[in-house]
Amino acid sequence: MTTQDQPAVSPPADTSLANRYGGQKRTLPRGAKRGIAVAALAAGVAFMAWVSTSNAVSAVTFKDIGFSTVDATQAEIDFQVTREPGTAVKCAVKALDSKFAVVGWKVVDIPLGEADKTADGGRTTAQRVAVRTESLSVSGVVDNCWVPGSGK
Repeated sequence: MTTQDQPAVSPPADTSLANRYGGQKRTLPRGAKRGIAVAALAAGVAFMAWVSTSNAVSAVTFKDIGFSTVDATQAEIDFQVTREPGTAVKCAVKALDSKFAVVGWKVVDIPLGEADKTADGGRTTAQRVAVRTESLSVSGVVDNCWVPGSGK
């Protein structure tokens, strides 16, 4: 048998881990790691500042005070609204039945000059709103308050 008749033998496969799984990964330099950490921290602080100031500058807040059912067709809802002096506000109030279904709904205009003489400089106004209902209501709440035209 000649060398041409012999089957070709492949060289043995290199079984080292580097050849099998690739070489060692290069790590980031210490300065790059520090830069990424500082950038992430700055982004987190900026986000927290934005969240806290966007909530603090909210133009209108409201608080449910009370509720009474006049009869099966009417409910009265008492609430307070706090806003910047000289700002007109709209509030949506709703009356609910025992299954929390809305049985009455009304949007109320709170004009400029209506403010209690309170310690907060006239920012807070108390409201009592009569809401027509389609059946007996068991509670009444303010759904939302906003400054018209502000987009909020």
